Amino acid sequence: MSVVFQKHETIHCDRCNAPFECKANSYTKCQCSNVYLTINEVQYVSELYDGCLCVNCLRDLQKEYQGTL
Repeated sequence: MSVVFQKHETIHCDRCNAPFECKANSYTKCQCSNVYLTINEVQYVSELYDGCLCVNCLRDLQKEYQGTL
């Protein structure tokens, strides 16, 4: 019996185009799970971008949103 390891997909950030490994099928291991956004921050980001964003962009947008309050 052979074991097949599924490699996570490398995608590019919709905001800065930086490559990163998407682990949407293992959310708790995904880099984005380290950024804690409020529901309002999630809505703000989702109004600007449709796809996945890297951690740096998520944090930048979080700061941007908090600066508009």
